[in-house]
Amino acid sequence: MLHMMRRSLALAMLSSLLLSGTVAVGAAHALPSQTAGLYAPSALVLSVGKGDAASATVQRAVTLSCAPRPSGTHPSPDAACAELRQVAGEFAQLTTPLPQGRCTRQWDPVVLSASGVWQGRGVSWSTTFGNACEMQASLAEGAVFTF
Repeated sequence: MLHMMRRSLALAMLSSLLLSGTVAVGAAHALPSQTAGLYAPSALVLSVGKGDAASATVQRAVTLSCAPRPSGTHPSPDAACAELRQVAGEFAQLTTPLPQGRCTRQWDPVVLSASGVWQGRGVSWSTTFGNACEMQASLAEGAVFTF
C-alpha cells in the first residue's frame, strides 16, 4: 500500500514537472520547454517517512530536478544536485556506516526514499534507519535528504 502511495505521489509530482516544461520527454511526445538543448532528464521525488518500510507514513516530500538547472521544491536544489552528481546518482553512496555508541538503540524507524529519473535512468531507492539519530549520523552533512 505504501509503495502504491509513493508511486502515486511520484507520478503526480513528475507529471506537474512535465506539464510545466521543467523536464524534457521523447520527441514523439515533446512538451514545450524553455531550454535550448538536449539533456538527460533528472526529476526526483524525495521523501522521509516514519514506520517500517512496508507501512511507513510519508512525513515530508520534495521534488528535485537537476537538468537543465537545479530546481524543485527542495530547499537547496543546487547543493542536492551537486551531491548527486558526485555519487553519479547512486543514493546508497550518500550514507556512511554509523560509529558505535553514537545513537540509542530505540526502534522508531525512519525511511528515506527516492523515485523518478536520474540522468534518463529510472530510480526507485529506499533505506530504513532504526531512528532519526541513526539517519542524521549516517547522512552526515549531506544536502539531498535535508528538508
